[in-house]
Amino acid sequence: MTTTQPTFKAQPTVRTCPFDPPQEYRTLREQDAITQVTLPDGVTGWLVTRYEDVGAVLADPRFGATLPRVVDGDATPAPPPGMFIFLDPPAQTRFRRLLTGRFTVRRMRQLTPAVEQIVAEQLDVLARAGSSADLVQAFALPVPSLVICELLGVPYADREEFQRNSATMISLTASPEAFQEAREAMRRHIHRLVLAKRAEPTDDILSELAHTGELTDDELAGVGSLLLLAGHETTANMIALSAMCLLRNPEQLEALRTDPALMDGAVEELLRYLTIVQFGLRRVAREDVELHGHLIKAGSLVVAALSSGNRDAAQFAEDPDQLDVGRQYSPHLAFGHGIHQCLGQQLARVEMKAALGALFERFPTLRLAVPAEEVPMRHDTLVYGVHELPVSW
Repeated sequence: MTTTQPTFKAQPTVRTCPFDPPQEYRTLREQDAITQVTLPDGVTGWLVTRYEDVGAVLADPRFGATLPRVVDGDATPAPPPGMFIFLDPPAQTRFRRLLTGRFTVRRMRQLTPAVEQIVAEQLDVLARAGSSADLVQAFALPVPSLVICELLGVPYADREEFQRNSATMISLTASPEAFQEAREAMRRHIHRLVLAKRAEPTDDILSELAHTGELTDDELAGVGSLLLLAGHETTANMIALSAMCLLRNPEQLEALRTDPALMDGAVEELLRYLTIVQFGLRRVAREDVELHGHLIKAGSLVVAALSSGNRDAAQFAEDPDQLDVGRQYSPHLAFGHGIHQCLGQQLARVEMKAALGALFERFPTLRLAVPAEEVPMRHDTLVYGVHELPVSW
């Protein structure tokens, strides 16, 4: 077993194509099953890049989502109340039990007509814009924002506030002070709603959770903030980036137009191909673990590179670096893996299918309004995508 630490490398971050993860990941998959890296925020940890290893780390209970209380002599603050994605069983189990039944495949399919109605209304807004618009602000962002607001019972009129705070919370350039301020503002906003729903419940998830009697006000505010953040940021970026990707791959878009039955598989392929959680998921070794001959000491950080695993030819044999909307399905890692797998993945699928199908049907001449290289990409956030997407029709 190797106990000496390898030389730190920088985690790959530079893309040569807006739709591909950094090319260095291919070299790492072929040469270094596990390597120690410096992450974009300056923290060091172990990086796993192969599909099999990424899935194994995320499913292994020896690697936890809960940060250790002490790291290199510095105390690590406990996760805010209700932020269950940073908890491990049994603490995590309590929250997942309350929430899982509200995001099942069946319930999300029942929601499909309401999502399709929201999509149709936003396409009407887009059409009224004339012959050009920013697809992010006019369509990709409003659709999931409207959906998650309706589900949670958050007033859509408050969208500018929570979208601004969300953008700060996932930014790589925001100061720690700005991050804390945005997170606290989001929590306060949801906390006020929680108190109102305890007094006068409405037909939404926050009201349902408030009246189970199992969560404190602070815990429910944390849960609501997390669902609101995750429920619009990720899907909005997937819709916009997928639209851009299909416009840049006209033969794939034509295949979808010719055979709409391909849409379910196309959504899975876009999730795999684009993998917008661009710097991976962080886990902490809860005990000493040996992996590929390396000793990962208890308390060490391990990063599971989702985007790299989703381009691993060992799992996706038919040219994983090519978009293929007709690809035979193989489980991907875009939503993570194991007990922390994304709770809202079925909702994201429903929204992507409704949004992309209707968008290209309603606007058959949709095209980029600027050269692709001029589209501002979100290299500076934890969730990859586009800052804006100028289109015309």
